[in-house]
This record gives sequence, C-alpha cells and structure tokens, in this order.
Amino acid sequence: MAGRRSETVAGIPVKQFSLITLTLQNSALILVMHYSRRMPPVNGLRYFASTAVFLNEVIKLLISLTMALWDVAMRVPTNTPATALFENLFYAIFTNESWKLAIPAALYTLQNTLQYVAVSNLDAAAFQVMYQLKILTTAIFSVTMLGRSLSSRKWVSLLLLVVGASIVQLPATPAPTGMKSLREPGSGLSFLPRSLEELKKAGSHAAGQLVRRSASYAGIQEDQGMQQPRMNSTVGLVAVLISCALSGLAGVTFEKVLKESSTASASLWVRNCQLSFWSLFPSLFIGVMFVDGEKIAKVGFFAGYNWVVWAAVLLQAFGGVVVSLVINYADNIAKNFATSISIVLSCLASVYFFDFDITRYYLVGTSVVLFSTYLYTKPERGSAEPSMVAEFEKTAVGGNSDYFYDDRPFRR
Repeated sequence: MAGRRSETVAGIPVKQFSLITLTLQNSALILVMHYSRRMPPVNGLRYFASTAVFLNEVIKLLISLTMALWDVAMRVPTNTPATALFENLFYAIFTNESWKLAIPAALYTLQNTLQYVAVSNLDAAAFQVMYQLKILTTAIFSVTMLGRSLSSRKWVSLLLLVVGASIVQLPATPAPTGMKSLREPGSGLSFLPRSLEELKKAGSHAAGQLVRRSASYAGIQEDQGMQQPRMNSTVGLVAVLISCALSGLAGVTFEKVLKESSTASASLWVRNCQLSFWSLFPSLFIGVMFVDGEKIAKVGFFAGYNWVVWAAVLLQAFGGVVVSLVINYADNIAKNFATSISIVLSCLASVYFFDFDITRYYLVGTSVVLFSTYLYTKPERGSAEPSMVAEFEKTAVGGNSDYFYDDRPFRR
C-alpha cells in the first residue's frame, strides 16, 4: 500500500491530484446540472432526467469494468490469455452474493433521479449546502441499523448541521423596487436569453421550435414554462431531503451487506461494477420505460441533448473514478475539506453565472454547515475510529479499505 500511495500523476502526488480533481468535479457537476435543467430547450425539447441517469450508470459501468480488468491483469503473469482475464472478472462480479447489492443500487438510482429534481428547483449553491444533510441521515441509519454509537461531539455537530441548513432556507429580504429576484417569474438566468428578442439576437432557434398546439391557455403556459422553467423551492427542498435520506439509507445498507457477506471481499472496482450493473435495471425499466417511456417513444431517447447535457452526464460518471482515488489515497477529513472548498467555488460561480444573491442567511448557514462538517469528521482524541462506507457517494462505494481487496486465487 505504501508504494501505491507514493504514485504521482503528471508529477503531482495522487492524494493531492485526486483532492484537487474532486473539488473541481464537485463544483462543476452541480453548476452544469443546474444549467442543463434551466437552459433553453434543444430543438424545442428538454432532455429526460431518466435517460441521463441511465447513461450515467452505463458509463460508470464501462469505466469500472475497464479499471477492474486492468486490476486483474496487474495481478497475473503477462502471458495470461485474455479469455482467462475476462473469465476471472466475470467470476468476481457475479459472485460474492452480488445480487444483494441490488437493493442499495436501486436506492442510489432513485437518489440520483431526485438530485435532478432538486437541482432543477434550487440554486446550485443552495443545493450544495443542503445536500450535506446526507451526513445526518447517514449517522442516523448507522446508529439504528449498524448499532454504532456516536460521541457527544458528533451529536452536537449533527445538530449544528441541521441548524445551518435551516438558516440557509430562511427567506431573504425582498428585493428593492425595480429589481427582480432569481425566483420571480420572468427573471431567468443572467446569461440566458430573457425574452424572444434576446433569443433572436443570441441566434437561438429554440423559440421557433415550440411544440405546435392549439392556442389554449394550458398550451401557452406549458410552452412558456419550457422556455423559462420556474424554480419551485418547496419541490426542490423536498427532493433534496429525500435524496439525502436515500443516500444515507443506501450507504448503510451497502455497508451492512458487506459486513454480513459470507464470501471473500472484492476489489473496489469490482464493487463499483456490481453496483452499476444492478443500477441499470431500475434506471432502465422504471425510469426510462415506465415513467418516461411514452414520451421517449414519441420524441426519441436523446431528445433535448446537447454538449451541456453530455457534460453533466460525463462529470457525474467520471466522478466515481475521482472519489475512488480519494478513498484509496486520502482520508475522510481531506475528502470533506475538498467538499467544503467546492461549496465555496459553487457559490462564487453561481453569483457570476446565475446572478445568485448571497444573503446574510446563506453566509451564516453555510458557515455553520462547514464548521459542523469539520467537527463531525475531526478524529476523536485517543481513538482510531474507522470511516464509514456510507459517508461516501455511490460513485465511491466505500471508505473502509478492509472491504476492498481480492485474495482469491486466479482462475485459469
């Protein structure tokens, strides 16, 4: 392990490289996801979140398969035939009671879907802060399902986390006369066209691609809502709270499955393959086919896609590789420090790109959330408390290295 931790990428130690990349990825992902749900429709159509979630799982599975195959190849003689490599990879993925991971995989899929709902109805900076409530849900499920005990300091930090998140949601002082809030109808985003005239000047054809329908009030309202979708903070808040609860439940369920497994442990990349594989079924059959199947059949699977949507999908998928590196080469404190920096960067970027109004409530609430996160992850004096698997996202399915190794003999 010591040799692995001394590796470098472009001359930069892997630990620092992974933390820097994680910070930038976290910041860019939320901003791009938010913009992809707020930008003018592509050819009059907005993409379906269910297709993005499914493609995210497909890409993550391909990445994990590649890394797992490389991991297997590194442990065997160079003259080992390719058929033997694929046979061992197949054996590793579909043994170890991998079917039990179908439950946390389904929970994670629903969580990812709700993230799109939340980021569509909340400012990117506010979503980043509110999403830290997953630490609270993880702790609660860890205590109730795994029988963990938390120190008084950790309970105080969780209380501060709730207080900080609540402060962020306090209503801001009404804007002076003549000024528009981002949430007011017609305000739009600062760098998006705010009228049909601006759409024409910007060379956008979205206004002319409106779905033709009868001149009914409902039709006009739907078209206007497609061009300038309005954020519903209540829907966004409910979505992010449920998403946090699912994140904690899925993470703890995943850890419980690993602890109760009677078979040998698998590598980190194999676990990623297993989770992504089982995530394909709910994302395809429930999300793509059952929820949006009728609409997708009419307009196509890739309706509403452009480079922004693909960027959001790829950022979320490649985030799994980044966080997996953090697990192997950095500790939980460093990961949360990177998350804190990404919150600050998201806030600054939201001000520049989305005209986000930094209120005193947001500043105070965010400061309390960041402090509570630091307090929660700070090691207890005189104890070597292991990190919880559930404190990480599905894209990084672990935090305890004891769960991720492969000591099975190579199958020839």
